Amino acid sequence: MILALDGEFGLANSTSAEAIERGILTAIDDINRQGGVLGGRPLELITREHRSISARGIKNIRELATIPDLIAVFGGRFSPVVIEELPVLEQTRTLFLAPWSSADAIVDNGMEPNYIFRLSLRDSLAMPFLLKRAADRGLTRVGLLLTNTAWGRSNLEAANRHLASHKVPDLAGTAWYNWRDRSLLDKYQALAEAGAQAILLVANDDEAAVLVREVAALPAQQRLPILSHWGVTGGDFVGQAGPALSEVDFTVIQTVSPLRIPPDRLAPVLETAGRLFGIRRPEDIVSPVGFLHAYDLTRILALAIDRAGTTDRTAVRDALEQVGPYRGVIRDFDRPFAPGRHEALGSDDLLMARFRTDGVLVPVD
Repeated sequence: MILALDGEFGLANSTSAEAIERGILTAIDDINRQGGVLGGRPLELITREHRSISARGIKNIRELATIPDLIAVFGGRFSPVVIEELPVLEQTRTLFLAPWSSADAIVDNGMEPNYIFRLSLRDSLAMPFLLKRAADRGLTRVGLLLTNTAWGRSNLEAANRHLASHKVPDLAGTAWYNWRDRSLLDKYQALAEAGAQAILLVANDDEAAVLVREVAALPAQQRLPILSHWGVTGGDFVGQAGPALSEVDFTVIQTVSPLRIPPDRLAPVLETAGRLFGIRRPEDIVSPVGFLHAYDLTRILALAIDRAGTTDRTAVRDALEQVGPYRGVIRDFDRPFAPGRHEALGSDDLLMARFRTDGVLVPVD
């Protein structure tokens, strides 16, 4: 019985696909050692790489959908790739589980029935949270620095909806950058000159590291706080930013911290992950949201397979809407999903974190 992961393997400096893969494999090992699914059938994982290229992802989905024993496909970090894959997923009625990608349109896709389920952040939760955190810090004017992709546009829409009904913070301006831009300083300075007291950043690790190095080189009084979306946690951001990171007030949104999971709840997962991958402490979990989301999503999927009594994707899809309660490693779920609600997480699951010099994310609230 086959599960698949279509991720950004092979992308330079990326750690997200590997984190998701390890979370799935840790859960599969636990499930199989406990008897598998459907009375003793084991699960296995196959992987495909798209390197953040949508055309490769679409090709992968078309090929995976033809595998007779395939039950579901897990996606990777990049929302633009998943959004481009949606028509093929709908056409082939392929069950798709999102443990990282956050664009609203991934789940709010117009499918009927909807074959997409997400245990992850979504932008319409992330942006209001970041804006509120800025306001809580007394930062009354902010600038948005966004990637010129579907993910960036999703965040702008979410920000505008929140700002329309909240007076604080005020929006000083919006600036856009392109993937692989070698400098973001002019856009940062334009927002600062417009009166921004903080930058809300939507970026992955590469471009965020460029910005941090550039900001750290400015005089101290010109370094604005940066409140970041979580794409930066999917790669070697700390290594790329280098010592500059300690010179910038940089915090990032997360849905979970392994440092906050009760030890008795995390210990069984670490025992398996330690045996498989040498992950023995909470601090050893690289890109923790990918690992932990994927672990819980895999366990929930296994419950749905047993509930459906079959590997038929449509039946498993229907069962996913009925599963519960589930005692997860992230938290307890009365019912992770329901008809009309394919999002497992909500606003109460959010927190801000800061990178230590060793790269570990530490909650700050």
